[in-house]
Amino acid sequence: MSRLKFSVLNAGLGAALVLTLSACNRDANADVANGSAPAPAVAPAPEPAGPIYARVVSVDPVRQAATAPQRECHDEVVTRRVPVKDQHQIAGTAIGAVAGGLLGNQIGGGKGRTLATVAGAVGGGYAGHEIQERRQETNTTTSTVRKCNTVAGTSGDKIVAYDVRYEYNGVTRSIRMDHDPGNRVEVQEGVTVVSDSR
Repeated sequence: MSRLKFSVLNAGLGAALVLTLSACNRDANADVANGSAPAPAVAPAPEPAGPIYARVVSVDPVRQAATAPQRECHDEVVTRRVPVKDQHQIAGTAIGAVAGGLLGNQIGGGKGRTLATVAGAVGGGYAGHEIQERRQETNTTTSTVRKCNTVAGTSGDKIVAYDVRYEYNGVTRSIRMDHDPGNRVEVQEGVTVVSDSR
């Protein structure tokens, strides 16, 4: 039974294929009879043998005018010593002398105590003077100061580009270039400038 199904299936597929091919042939023959046959393929145009050049008609330099001097400013952090109010360190000397005298007074008794008090006051005064002087040297303040100066501008005109007019096949076109191309320019498809040639 399965062989019979397989044979019927093969016969049906073969008939469908034959009908499709004959329909395609009929359509193709009808197109030829009606004069609407597909056009033959057009061969591509041959590539030119070498580079194509256009004649340069004019070259006009594009100039940039000189600039005037300009003022430039910036902020700068400045560190300064705080002005000294007690230039002779009298306060440090006095406080040191009192503290040294009190310490010296704690030592010994009688004339020795007096001598220790005087020596403590002198030593304390000297130490107080030196301590205040060091603190005054390192006492600083910072502030921001705006500093400005004048910067010279460019002098004279400067050529920055060239406006080039060129002619190809009777049509004149323009392009801006970064250099003077000379008397002819190489073009691509007659429109785009590729490079220069003198």
